[in-house]
Amino acid sequence: MLDLFTIFTKGGIVLWCFRSTNQLFGPSVNALIKSVILQERSGVYDHDGLSLQYRLDNEFELVFVVAFQKILQLAYVDKFLSDAHLEFRDKYKNELCVDGRTYGEFDFGADFRRILERAEKWGRQQATVPKAMRSYEDSAKSKKTVASMIERRGEEKPATAGSKKSVKIQQQQQEDGDDAASRGAGADEDMILENRKKFAEKMAGKGKKLEKQKSPKSPNQQTQQKAGKQMRVWDLGGNTKDLPNLDRSKDRPEDVRSDFSPNDQIIGSMRGGIRDLDVESDSDEYSEEEEDDDATEEERKQQPAGRGGMFAMFRGLVGAKNLSRDDMQPALEKLREHLITKNVATDIAQQLCESVAVKLEGRVIGTFDTIAATVKTTLTEALVQILSPKRRVDILRDCLEAKRAGRPFVMSFCGVNGVGKSTNLAKICFWLIENNLSVLIAACDTFRAGAVEQLRTHMRHLNALHPPERHAGRSMVQLYEKGYGKDAAGIAMEAIRHANESGIDVVLIDTAGRMQDNEPLMRALAKLIKVNEPDLVLFVGEALVGNEAVDQLVKFNQALADYSSSERPHIIDGIVLTKFDTIDDKVGAAISMTYITGQPIVFVGTGQTYTDLKALNAKAVVHALMK
Repeated sequence: MLDLFTIFTKGGIVLWCFRSTNQLFGPSVNALIKSVILQERSGVYDHDGLSLQYRLDNEFELVFVVAFQKILQLAYVDKFLSDAHLEFRDKYKNELCVDGRTYGEFDFGADFRRILERAEKWGRQQATVPKAMRSYEDSAKSKKTVASMIERRGEEKPATAGSKKSVKIQQQQQEDGDDAASRGAGADEDMILENRKKFAEKMAGKGKKLEKQKSPKSPNQQTQQKAGKQMRVWDLGGNTKDLPNLDRSKDRPEDVRSDFSPNDQIIGSMRGGIRDLDVESDSDEYSEEEEDDDATEEERKQQPAGRGGMFAMFRGLVGAKNLSRDDMQPALEKLREHLITKNVATDIAQQLCESVAVKLEGRVIGTFDTIAATVKTTLTEALVQILSPKRRVDILRDCLEAKRAGRPFVMSFCGVNGVGKSTNLAKICFWLIENNLSVLIAACDTFRAGAVEQLRTHMRHLNALHPPERHAGRSMVQLYEKGYGKDAAGIAMEAIRHANESGIDVVLIDTAGRMQDNEPLMRALAKLIKVNEPDLVLFVGEALVGNEAVDQLVKFNQALADYSSSERPHIIDGIVLTKFDTIDDKVGAAISMTYITGQPIVFVGTGQTYTDLKALNAKAVVHALMK
């Protein structure tokens, strides 16, 4: 049933391989390495009708890959990979530990067939044996009472049956019962000693209290008592004398004034590349107390009480041993919850933590490295790699190459309603004309009332910023529109033809906003992209969404692939992330969108002016995300 099973090192040396057919599996394995292993993803990867799964051995730097037909549902693949991994490393661990890394021949054929037969037999047994449903009496919910489910402020949560706390209580009650018989006759003497001890403590406390009253108060204590609580004065707190400071129009750049005239001599400041986006966060990094929370309960018990200072650095040490999932689970669970609070989709956060566990499982860490720090560092590196573009993204260079070829460069914008497609299209248009590229805006949003008028207003403002007098009488921004209710694909085709005949450098296609579940509108979008074949399809999404971003991107990509009549449909090429200035450090939507499609975030919109367009700084975003 398996088409391929291969074992190779992370350096690319194939140690053993099984192939059931003469099919070339090299492209599929290379795609798995490039798209999954190097990007530290997990799960099943589909390529050219094959499903591929892998398992890492971080101690010996090995990769185990299995491939089978996509139409097959093999339930035993995970078990087979696990068993084959353990058998191979246990059998050849001496050869794999050679210092010079000169590998010999590995005779693993008989073991492979035995492990595969055993896994297939296990899979058949699992398929034939129906899973018995657990009765309500066997569940933990049946053991809870109504009173135990009510939580009141200030009261300690009652211990549930089966929990550690309830077990300790039962053990303590049993010990108290066993000791009751031995107390017996000595109860009176113990009571007398206890009363004497309480009386002595009470007298000692009165003496300390009298000494404290007789001691003079320090000057600091006197000033603190007299000072009392001071009223807080807020900056720009609403006083009439602060009204001039609240007027921000005097500091606003001139390129965003509402009254534009052709005589305005205004030049923007966006020539060349776009500045990187820096994300600031007010929250601090993990404190020492938070790192201590990641230590296991056994490590807290083993730590001597009352020791601090230099001994605090030895908390949570794991020593020079192989990491296991049980060791990493507390830190992974905490990081997963942290990512969710920063607006990362729940499924994406789970997959990220799973990929980190796969990468670290079996790895030997240093004596002075904590589990929490190791897991956090690995996750940070994985996030930076996810946000970093996997291919060259240079729109200016592509526009110039298309101009030399005698054709316009075409960009199409798509997304759901209200995310800011037209606004960010105008920002990108301003950036292009700042780099001396003429632009034609195709008004293909023929559904929303006011869409054409909005683009016409942007065109008038942009031409006021760059009047034709500065560009040898050439109008830098033009609008191609045919009104409302027309076919968007036909308008885009005519606009591209007009740009080609007029020598315009770039065509920006503005499409109507549509929900990802609206099949007629998604078919119309797929038709527009299929008919016009734009050079770049940009998905415009909000930074405010979390799980919704995953659903939007998946369904947009799926619709462009399903509703296109082409064998190789054109799907989303990049992402424009809008409203990024409204989320503070909750930047998880950037991770979710990039992780789902593997496409880069090309532009980031941060404000209301034309210059508020930036490039994503992967390290700055991850730094804010991990705080």
